[in-house]
Amino acid sequence: MSEAMSCASPILTAAEIVPWFTVAELAEMRLPGVPGTKRGMQERVNVENWMSPEREGQTWRRREGSGGGYEFTPYALPLQAKAALMMRLNASQSVEGKAIYQDRQRADMWRRFESLPDALKDRARAALKVIDAVEALVMSGTRKSLAVMEVARLEGVGRTTIMNWYRDLHGVARGDWLAALAPRYVGKIEKAECSPEAWERIKADYLRLERPRFSDCYRRLEQDAPGMGWSLPSEKTLKRRIEALPAQLVVLAREGVDALKRMYPAQQRDRRCFHALEAVNADGHKWDVFVKWPDGTIGRPVMVAFQDLYSGMVLSWRVDRSENKEAVRLAFGDMVEEFGIPSFCYLDNGRNFASKWLTGGIENRFRFKIRDDDPVGILTQLGVEVHWTTPYSGQSKPIERCFRDFAQNIAKHPNFAGAWTGNTPMAKPENYASKAVPLDVFLQTIAGGIREHNARIGRRTAVCGGKLSFQQAFSASYAASPITRATAEQRRLWLMAAEAIRVDRRDGTLKLEENRFWADFLLPLRGQKVVVRFDPQNLQADLHVYRLDGVYLGAAECHEAVGFADANAAREHGQARRKFMRATREMLEAEKTLSLGELQAAYSKEIAAEDEKIEAKVVRPFRPVVQGNTALAIVEDEAAAIAREEEEEARDTRVRNVIQLRG
Repeated sequence: MSEAMSCASPILTAAEIVPWFTVAELAEMRLPGVPGTKRGMQERVNVENWMSPEREGQTWRRREGSGGGYEFTPYALPLQAKAALMMRLNASQSVEGKAIYQDRQRADMWRRFESLPDALKDRARAALKVIDAVEALVMSGTRKSLAVMEVARLEGVGRTTIMNWYRDLHGVARGDWLAALAPRYVGKIEKAECSPEAWERIKADYLRLERPRFSDCYRRLEQDAPGMGWSLPSEKTLKRRIEALPAQLVVLAREGVDALKRMYPAQQRDRRCFHALEAVNADGHKWDVFVKWPDGTIGRPVMVAFQDLYSGMVLSWRVDRSENKEAVRLAFGDMVEEFGIPSFCYLDNGRNFASKWLTGGIENRFRFKIRDDDPVGILTQLGVEVHWTTPYSGQSKPIERCFRDFAQNIAKHPNFAGAWTGNTPMAKPENYASKAVPLDVFLQTIAGGIREHNARIGRRTAVCGGKLSFQQAFSASYAASPITRATAEQRRLWLMAAEAIRVDRRDGTLKLEENRFWADFLLPLRGQKVVVRFDPQNLQADLHVYRLDGVYLGAAECHEAVGFADANAAREHGQARRKFMRATREMLEAEKTLSLGELQAAYSKEIAAEDEKIEAKVVRPFRPVVQGNTALAIVEDEAAAIAREEEEEARDTRVRNVIQLRG
């Protein structure tokens, strides 16, 4: 018994138009030929077997709502009662109700026709062809009986069959004849009985991510069914019912969300809306090759690459031991240095691509919190609009398709024989880990492979058209497109790393990797955070200092830590400090146009101009405050302290010179 046969029959659909009555309602109508009491009607139902399983949905159904029970259609009644009931229904039905009834009949009739297989539809079309031939003869003046006989002889159809077709067309509009002539036989409508509890049990067992076999699920269910009092159909029947469930539901339950996502058609994105270098995308790729680094360690290197979205050409790439923000920054810098600044950049929200070095300050940077003291990222300062994509999604990042080509074409290069690891743990070659490629050989090989990847002609993309290479498509568009080049100041953004550090509150120094940097423009920024950019390969070089909003302040020199007993370094440090203090005093003198004497004279005039002298009425005797045997210290003014310090340093210098001469 097929599942198609277990579906509701066309009669069930048509029965939705006919009213349904309970046993009590039929008894109250006092119809001819049927009992007038509820008990009598119930006995008639049982004796005449109105509720046979094969007639469910045609003449009876379970009643919905409170109370339960069963309902019956007029088709279950004897002819006398059926005719009387129909007359009452027609008499009580309004014109508007009849129109609605007819519209529902037409809709149900065509819905049933569309649900039929093509073989039954063809039988309806053949019947309509015969009826049209009969009608044509009748319209020409032939008697209908003769026309039916002649067409039946020519078409090889029985006369009774044609008259039965006319019976089906009685009261049907000419435009609905095709649907009315459709065969009404759809096979058996019986359905093997299955206990609801057993059905729920096998669904819960089969629809799991462990993906058990249906035979195992059915065997477990079959073992428990006798003890639970459940009735079960055969294994094949129950499996057909499981297979009749929506396919997407089964895939989600047994294979997971990713498999369900693959069932939905992928979005087709046309990249011809861009021009060369207008939009790029980037990602990291871990090579399936063992590489020997210069320090002797062996590992699988990671490449960070930027790809042009318009043409598909790989613009820049960097290789490192792992995917890190340094490699991302350098790869981006290589692209900008050679080709220019893109307008859009598509990145995933990984920690290295969404780091503050690259995307700090972007409003929709959703992986990390945005703080006011975060440095402004390179992409932000260059005006590149960042779009975040879904990780491991080839539709949103075409460069992942490019990496699949690299894994197939470059990672299996003859130079990497013995060093290829396989793309999965289950695909390890027999010579796994038998060799490690030196780093210089690895870099030369992948550089040549990427050049060949870009130059290979006949690319089947919308831009290349099956003729051009990625490089040819990029070059043609690049020559005719507006390109933004980076200035010398902008190059500092990717050639040096960026960190937000706080200026020392006391002397304005900056500390980075055990080195101290200082410049006079840092003094007004004491206690505040600034952004510094430096060369990671040369930590003693000058620091380029920026405000948090990206404004360049200047370069701070490195003050290296020196030995404690280094006299020359101490002397040089003292000279530099005295020079700084002398310059500050001169700046102060230039800033203050009013001398101390002039200031005192001005206030003396104000005191002398007072009319009345204020005197104390109660005088308390003075007692000096003494703490132990220590007298109160006298505060020295700043100028005297500086002069005394310079005199002491000069005396120390003379003593050292004398010691050196005697030595």
